[in-house]
Amino acid sequence: MTHSMPISARGFLVLVAALCMAQVSLAQSRPAPATAKSAPAAGGDLPAMGVVEWLERMHAAARQRSYVGTFVVSAPAGNLSSARIWHVCEGDLQMERIEALSGPPRSTFRRNDQVVTFLPDSKVVKREKRENLEIFPNLSGAPDSSIADSYGVRAIGKDRVAGFDADVVQIEPRDGLRFGYRVWSERRSGLVVKLQTLDRDNKVIEQSAFSELQLDAPVKVHALAQMMGSTAGYRVEKSELERTTAEREGWALGKPVAGFRPVSSFRRPMGGDGLGHTMQWTFTDGLATVSLFIEPYDAQRKPEEVLLALGATYTLTRRLTGKDGDWWLTAVGEVPPQTLDAFAQNLVRAR
Repeated sequence: MTHSMPISARGFLVLVAALCMAQVSLAQSRPAPATAKSAPAAGGDLPAMGVVEWLERMHAAARQRSYVGTFVVSAPAGNLSSARIWHVCEGDLQMERIEALSGPPRSTFRRNDQVVTFLPDSKVVKREKRENLEIFPNLSGAPDSSIADSYGVRAIGKDRVAGFDADVVQIEPRDGLRFGYRVWSERRSGLVVKLQTLDRDNKVIEQSAFSELQLDAPVKVHALAQMMGSTAGYRVEKSELERTTAEREGWALGKPVAGFRPVSSFRRPMGGDGLGHTMQWTFTDGLATVSLFIEPYDAQRKPEEVLLALGATYTLTRRLTGKDGDWWLTAVGEVPPQTLDAFAQNLVRAR
């Protein structure tokens, strides 16, 4: 049974992610930034480019432009969330502030892969390092040519978003294991200004768009850095992540899920001595991301096996049985539920 959930604070990150693709690092080393494709002349035809070239152009724009804007994330059920973003680029430095405008107060700051979230109601600050942020498109440096094995692209036409002329393209999956996307990119720079996630029938299941945008805004790195470090009066909680491998933790996929490759594995304490740890194993097809969270099964918690829907994001929970006991899987990704099921079905205890 699938349960529909309202858009949460996670929804605030969808369009931010679309505009900050460079923040994902799938390897320790950082590739050289992609070179932006030349913008078409105003009023001209859309450039004839493949899916990798379009993504290269969007990726380069996200690394080169500073901006301030208000964006809205919505789903067909009527769920709505909005936030204000300040984003600045200086060389390899990417920094931003995201202020929630709906729901509980929340301010999130990011400096490359360092993320700090302020929760005023509880007076808590959460610090963590995020190597993989489940963003669209999920790129490390320049897009990999293998993306074209899973997606094609089709030019739709031209439109206007938040007062800017935009090229519109549709990124179409080649199978049923991933969603499609309709993307509006600012015509001169390639910056993503609107994004729709589409199901197999081309119905919109989630939309993110700027309602107001100022490009090349005078955002100052030092001002954001000062705000990011102002934790007086807050209790600071730091998330401890330890790099590992699925093999070391005793897990493997009996059969790969077509188009997806593993990119990182981490473990973190579950809290308290002797409670064990949770492993996060992350996969990507170059655009979509799936994360598998595996922890020891705790019968006292009486967990239920469910499938949850949050806009374009699905969450599947399932009990796994291994030679050394039972485990609890939580699979999360902006992919169709059958993709999460494929991961769950093929996940095996390797020792």
